[in-house]
Amino acid sequence: MNIKRKGPAANAAGENKRPLLVSIRYYKGFYLMFLPVLIFAIVFHYLPMLGIRYAFFSYKGIKEPVFVGLAHFEKMMNMPGFWSAFGNTITLSVIKLLLNTAMAVVLSLMLNEIRSLTFKKAAQTIVYLPHFMSWVVTASVFTLILSPTNAGLINSILIKLGIVKEGIYFLGDQNWWRPMFYTINVWKDTGWGTIIFIATLSGINPELYEAASMDGANRFNRLRYITLPALNNTIITVLILNLAKVMNLFESVFVMQNDAVIKKADVLQTYIYTQTFNSGALPDYGYTTAVGLTSSLVGCFLVLLCNKASHKVRGRGIV
Repeated sequence: MNIKRKGPAANAAGENKRPLLVSIRYYKGFYLMFLPVLIFAIVFHYLPMLGIRYAFFSYKGIKEPVFVGLAHFEKMMNMPGFWSAFGNTITLSVIKLLLNTAMAVVLSLMLNEIRSLTFKKAAQTIVYLPHFMSWVVTASVFTLILSPTNAGLINSILIKLGIVKEGIYFLGDQNWWRPMFYTINVWKDTGWGTIIFIATLSGINPELYEAASMDGANRFNRLRYITLPALNNTIITVLILNLAKVMNLFESVFVMQNDAVIKKADVLQTYIYTQTFNSGALPDYGYTTAVGLTSSLVGCFLVLLCNKASHKVRGRGIV
């Protein structure tokens, strides 16, 4: 006995059986909307990947590329400047990532405790604003604030309080540059990083808090046993996704580094920039491409490693 299927299930089954071209014609409006995004991704993300081949060529100026195999990678491994930049990149990026994530979680929890909706929105707006400042403007502002002269706000306060006798050149001292770098990054990016955590907090069922309160749980216990466990998956996901960018540290470092702190501030991207434009000799684009390729591979490895750790800890990765 044949029974004809009706309803949404039958329609879905019928659509799945459509040939590809028929389906494309049927949903042509959606494909047309997606087309600009696809073209943008191909032109600016996939076509440039063809330039990876120059990592295996010697390519200077307008001369024809000459195949050199792994010579650039051998040279890179023997360059002290590369290893110094590599170590600085890992150190600065990982500490910045952990600090920004931790501060974003703390700030999100504080904002979530605000009961007045008007004050909460105003506070959120204020902490978001630094994110929209360019790094050039940010560096200029903090250069003035941290100036070693009496014009610098921080030094003028320290001198008046008698803590120091003369101004400290915070952005020109190797012992102070990294703490200042982390502080400025936390100030600029923490507010923006709270968005995803606040969204997670708003999705927690209020009945859980009510039930915990009825059982005698105080605010700290509700935070410990309900809020933080609910944030765990989001924190891990954010860390894994941001690990993909740890090797791409450039603008925030470039606008604040100087010759006095170059040993502590030089990262792979600024190293590539220096080797390309400020090396004092005809740049070998093949060598800098090899450094960039190595940076990308390390970033990919870190993401896969963290994703693997996520599988071990919580039984699944980011997807």
